[in-house]
Amino acid sequence: MCRAEDTKVVDSRLAEDGGAVRRRRRCEACSYRFTTFERIDHVPLAVVKSDGIRQPFDRAKVIAGVEAATKGRPVEAAAVEALAEAVEAAARSEASRSEASRGEAAGAVTSSFVGRAVLDRLGALDEIAYLRFASVYKDFDAAADFHRELELLEKLSAGRSSE
Repeated sequence: MCRAEDTKVVDSRLAEDGGAVRRRRRCEACSYRFTTFERIDHVPLAVVKSDGIRQPFDRAKVIAGVEAATKGRPVEAAAVEALAEAVEAAARSEASRSEASRGEAAGAVTSSFVGRAVLDRLGALDEIAYLRFASVYKDFDAAADFHRELELLEKLSAGRSSE
């Protein structure tokens, strides 16, 4: 390659399951062909805890919490991973929405948003796991808390089945 700066894109395709664009290029000066990859560079996602402390979003923490809730349940590891990915995607979307509307720091969501996002998806995945996660997340301290949450889960399930 002659190191000329002018290149022409010959072909573009999605690569890595849509996470990158593969481009075949040709040098305008010497006709040398080469490949480049363009990937999205995400802004780091942060979680703002209830005490105001900011921490980087950690998908492994979401997975660990969901795995604890689904222990002994017929839930596959792939479903847990997909749930964590969906929660992260929802958090990124929320962070960009809240940033634009309220002028907040880039890439931040509250820990309560993450917890609700997990609960929303866990309710569709496994009701027992939902109740286990809710009992920790919502800090249940009485049987009435389980009863109230079970009624809420039944309403959510009824709403999903009527759609």
